[in-house]
Amino acid sequence: MVSHLMPEGDRTGRRLEADQVQPFLLESSDIRGRLLRLERVSSEILRRHDYPDPVAQLLAEMLALCGGLSAMLKYEGIFTLQASGDGPIRVMVVDVTSEGAMRGYAGFDRERLAQAVTDAGGDRPTVPALFGKGSLAFTVDQGDYSDRYQGIVALDGDTLADCLQHYFMQSEQLQSGIVLAAGRRGDGWVSAALVLQRLPEESVGEIDDEDDWRRAMVLQASCRPDELLDDGLPLNDLLYRLFHEEGVRVFEPRPLVEACRCSGERLEAVLGAMPRPEIEELKIDGAVEVTCEFCTRVYRFDEDDLERIYAP
Repeated sequence: MVSHLMPEGDRTGRRLEADQVQPFLLESSDIRGRLLRLERVSSEILRRHDYPDPVAQLLAEMLALCGGLSAMLKYEGIFTLQASGDGPIRVMVVDVTSEGAMRGYAGFDRERLAQAVTDAGGDRPTVPALFGKGSLAFTVDQGDYSDRYQGIVALDGDTLADCLQHYFMQSEQLQSGIVLAAGRRGDGWVSAALVLQRLPEESVGEIDDEDDWRRAMVLQASCRPDELLDDGLPLNDLLYRLFHEEGVRVFEPRPLVEACRCSGERLEAVLGAMPRPEIEELKIDGAVEVTCEFCTRVYRFDEDDLERIYAP
């Protein structure tokens, strides 16, 4: 479905519900974009974990970033963002399948995190302060029938958006603008992303093209976090508010849901690949318990289960 946006209250195009990615195109410059607001997805993923606010906010932003970037790609499989380092946050992972199933988790040290917050002196800690020396990797895994693609960027920018924008420009010659926002709403979280990209074939170096891109960046930068997170402001209305002078064409939105891919069968395969003596050392009260880091579901394998798994 393709629609041209009209003024608020006057157009007949469909309005976007939360937890969907809205693809769009700026017609005056052929700059493509993605806009999304995650409500159920962010809330359901974060509600399962006792994350302090700095970790929860960053993970919520990473969920929105992953949803926005993955929607720029054509793939059949899994798109993953993983940040890791030697700082208070050891690892943060978000992935989304080509069907739109998202999950995410973070591993961190509470004492070191509290110190980083204190050191920030009331400001929000930067990405390097939270991750230390580290990197952000994004991976497209399409299974056995396609090569695995991975890009890696150092976590040098103050924000996740800074890190990715630098990578795209330096490594892919792909001009990108990324705005992220996240915040609490009641007992849940909402996060959002506005991503603009200009493909290399669209960047022919003409003055008008550069002016178009700079104008798009100025308009994008005018988008306030409260606008991105306001569930009373339909995202198509926000697109019109920001880019109506450029002409906005929207396409069929892509739904996103929270869904973990863990299963007893997968864990049995993992256990079966490990030597039996190592598994025996993991027993507690006669059974091995494995907790999924994404959804916190606990799988228990007793002696009968292990005998079946290791049967010749």
